[in-house]
Amino acid sequence: MLWERKLVLPHGPNVMPSAAVIELTHLPRLAAGWRTDEGALVCQRVLTGVVRIMDAVLVATVGLAIALLYVSEPIVTRDADYALLLAGAAVVQLTVFQALQLYNPARFSSFIGQLPRVLVGWLITLAIVGAGLVFMKAAQEYSRVWLALWFLAGAVALIAGRGLLTHFVRTWARQGRLYRRAVIYGAGAVSEDVIQQLERDAGTDIRISGIFDERDQEGRAPRLIAGYPRLGGLKELLALGRESRIDLVIVALPVTAEQRLSQIVKRLSVLPADIKLPARATSIRFSPKTYSHVGSVAMIDLHDKPIADWGTVSKWVFDKTIAALALILLAPVMAAVAIAIRLDSRGPVLFKQKRYGFNNELIEVYKFRSMYTDLCDAKAARLVTKDDPRVTKVGRFIRKTSLDELPQLFNVLKGNLSLVGPRPHAVSAKADNRLYDEVVDGYFARHKVKPGITGWAQINGWRGETDTAEKIEKRVEHDLYYIENWSVLFDLYILLKTPVSLLKTENAY
Repeated sequence: MLWERKLVLPHGPNVMPSAAVIELTHLPRLAAGWRTDEGALVCQRVLTGVVRIMDAVLVATVGLAIALLYVSEPIVTRDADYALLLAGAAVVQLTVFQALQLYNPARFSSFIGQLPRVLVGWLITLAIVGAGLVFMKAAQEYSRVWLALWFLAGAVALIAGRGLLTHFVRTWARQGRLYRRAVIYGAGAVSEDVIQQLERDAGTDIRISGIFDERDQEGRAPRLIAGYPRLGGLKELLALGRESRIDLVIVALPVTAEQRLSQIVKRLSVLPADIKLPARATSIRFSPKTYSHVGSVAMIDLHDKPIADWGTVSKWVFDKTIAALALILLAPVMAAVAIAIRLDSRGPVLFKQKRYGFNNELIEVYKFRSMYTDLCDAKAARLVTKDDPRVTKVGRFIRKTSLDELPQLFNVLKGNLSLVGPRPHAVSAKADNRLYDEVVDGYFARHKVKPGITGWAQINGWRGETDTAEKIEKRVEHDLYYIENWSVLFDLYILLKTPVSLLKTENAY
């Protein structure tokens, strides 16, 4: 069965040998495995929006195609009548389908279940459109044969679209990409209450993947919480969050444990996941607007994913579009840099370096080589300083102007870098002879989003050498500000400011 193939439990001194056996009894609520090899979460809100767009485009496109083929083409293209009718029909169709609950994600996986509603909805749509034409005395302006053909072809297109949707939804469901994977920290009464509420909510997209609590080291936490196994403490939870996809962390601790709650949330905040506190963890009742909901369970938001839902889509489109255009426009510049490097010193044109990416994942970043081949420092264990003998003549120029970063546009197209974000740091990079995470408390919170070619810190002068603790602290401070205030317009502003900021930088060698 699916869960037997995918379940990979974390290892550690606090993991029970019988945990896997216990989890088998909770198939309906378990995540489809810990591993994320299959891909990222498919957000149901985005999926529903895409289905709406797909339906509207199918209805309008099929009607226009038949009009161009059957009706006199000049009539269709010259007058706006057909275009207005198609646009109006698309709006009516969306409204009718919404009323018939055809945009409920729970229905997407059943083709047979959707089919009658799709046909009825499309029939009602055409009936409303036809009645509107008669009422407005405009029926004679449109071909009856075209309307009939549009009805038939539209029905076929909508059915085919739903068939394709069902195929993808079932595939994503098998891969565990349609469900948010949640873990619960806390093994007390609050946890049991939350689990019971989620169990009763059949429509929720949450799959509980484990319970964690530090108190098991003292023998104070039960082995099972509402039938789910306890898999370790905070250390194991954080390790799991780095190795696999966790979408939601529910901190089920009473608010009265204020100091413990504050410490736990601070450590969890480095994960790229939503962190929520159940409303029942406190007896204080706030305004309804204060709460968000996980299914029917009221929650207080402690930390949100910085980029989620349509934000993820818009940033992906922004990155891919701008990166592709930039590669085309900058191709002559990149070719000139490559030639200059080959003429200046022996060795490859490109330099590859392991750096921290999203969620602390190690990625390989491309750069134009700026050092002599035998002196290259792949781990950046030693900072580059002014007049550094390891840097070539061409290297000094391309580092100063950041032309050495241009190959990272290929990283953007690959998907492991963004155009804008916190700059990725090499694994051994140091400030004041200490690793960055030893200098800055909560340093890894900057990895909650994809790193970028440029960022808020860079355009504010915090780029180049990090020989003091203050320089890396300022970088991280600006990186976290960017993460908390992200928007596409903010990305565009940073991107436009980058060329200007490069001219003002004095500490890039």
